[in-house]
Amino acid sequence: MTSRDRASRQSRVATLPPRERILDAAEELFSREGIKAVGVQAIATRARTTKMALYRHFATKDALVEEWLRIVAADYTAAFDEAENAHPGEPRAQLLGIARFIADGLPGISHRGCPFINSMAELPDRAHPARRLIEAHKAGQARRIAGLCARAGLTEPDEAAAEITFVLEGAQVSTQNGSVERAGERLMRIVEAVLDRRSVAKTAR
Repeated sequence: MTSRDRASRQSRVATLPPRERILDAAEELFSREGIKAVGVQAIATRARTTKMALYRHFATKDALVEEWLRIVAADYTAAFDEAENAHPGEPRAQLLGIARFIADGLPGISHRGCPFINSMAELPDRAHPARRLIEAHKAGQARRIAGLCARAGLTEPDEAAAEITFVLEGAQVSTQNGSVERAGERLMRIVEAVLDRRSVAKTAR
């Protein structure tokens, strides 16, 4: 981050209400350093507030982690909504729009990593509220993709959705660990191939 970027961010943070400043600080620190490595005091300091003020908004650090991930999940849901709204009645185009959203986000993942992947690695207890939130979000996302595959008339839509989900998730992991070059381009080609193959199979019948 350049000095200009830091100054711009500091100016923006200063105008936010305390709760939003805390969430903004948590997002930056959790993404950059991880959940376990970041203490409440560090978040409060970054948010230009106090631990007491932080605890007025979030009873525990776990509650703050959960709310941060809820916002991240909402961003992904909004992207799915945008893809559907941009291509009403065109499920294939909607699926490609979702794939494009993931592909376009890969450069950021290469620097910070996927917040869901990182968080699940740090939250092995499946009863943790944030872990449950991630699992519910991912399951809902997979169902939504399956629904689009069915509306697109693909053969075995659940299997098609599983293939697409594997590609979307795998591209993020591969980008994070640096094992695959041009992951975004390849992600788009693979998703298009899945759609073409299962559409052709449907026509052949």
